[in-house]
Amino acid sequence: MYLQSLSSAFPSNETTQQECLDVLRSSGSLDTLRPRSIEILEKILTGSSGIETRRFCPDDLASVFRSDAGSLHQLFEEHAPRLAAQALSAACEQAKVKPQEIDALLICTCTGYLCPGLSSYVSERLGLRNNILLQDLLGLGCGAALPMLETARGILAASPQALVATIAVEISSAAFYINDDPGVLISLCLFGDGAAAAIWKAESQGGQLRFQNFRTIHQPEHREKIRFVNAGGRLKNQLHREVPELAAKAVSQLYQMSSNAPRKIIAHTGGRDVIDAIERAIPGQKLSATREILRQYGNISSPSVLAALEHSLATSPHAESLWLTAFGAGFAAHSGELVASQDV
Repeated sequence: MYLQSLSSAFPSNETTQQECLDVLRSSGSLDTLRPRSIEILEKILTGSSGIETRRFCPDDLASVFRSDAGSLHQLFEEHAPRLAAQALSAACEQAKVKPQEIDALLICTCTGYLCPGLSSYVSERLGLRNNILLQDLLGLGCGAALPMLETARGILAASPQALVATIAVEISSAAFYINDDPGVLISLCLFGDGAAAAIWKAESQGGQLRFQNFRTIHQPEHREKIRFVNAGGRLKNQLHREVPELAAKAVSQLYQMSSNAPRKIIAHTGGRDVIDAIERAIPGQKLSATREILRQYGNISSPSVLAALEHSLATSPHAESLWLTAFGAGFAAHSGELVASQDV
């Protein structure tokens, strides 16, 4: 399948890491933490994490830390459809198609749950036809975007005339949680809100990038090292210190399975330590686009690999071969290739 357009969307509320620390202090959120936990937060938020700013949907970030489970769910329900629709609207405009031309809409997310799913809300917001395929992919964590693209590819293989839209959207602020667990504290310093949408067709119209060669690795023996757990109705991110090396090893294995290496790598942002570990595991590769998205937006979970791809294509529009990788809950890691159509 061939990429027609790609567009990211972010909340307007930009917050520096120092400002995040100031909010935590002023909200009283640090009052319940041990001194060592406060030291961890201060070290990450004032140190060289690779993150300068993040974007959050709530106008009052401090209110998030005072919210109960129901209020956080409402935060997701309010902002996820809007941000997803914003990204898709821009992608449609870029591809010069009307939302009513879309035949299938796929959405992935892990920071909230709605039934009916987000696809129902986004379809309504943009006035999509009432007879299209709506599909929501849940529970795949930060790595969800690439399995979603493979699902889209399967739809286009079955219906070559279709126009397929994909959206990855996360309201990470709706899953903020604070206690003395080091993984929880690190997550609080890393994640931001964002969305990325793309339009796909089965056939190329010349010079477009083809998505192909999807690969995946599942390692359930490492499930407890990175996952969401239910904490009184709230989402609590469980994050083990081994995750950077775990991700790097899996990504390296996927890279060895790929064809025509080496090529430019576009990866899920993860965090500074994750990016460093991947670059060590695959010598000669510099994840510059991934680092730039991390710097501007933090770890935005599933949309991050697509946001990094958008940045890479904007700065290097004539790329002929790109290798994408994303990873997260499962533990699972995924990859796929984007190759210019004349090379296929």
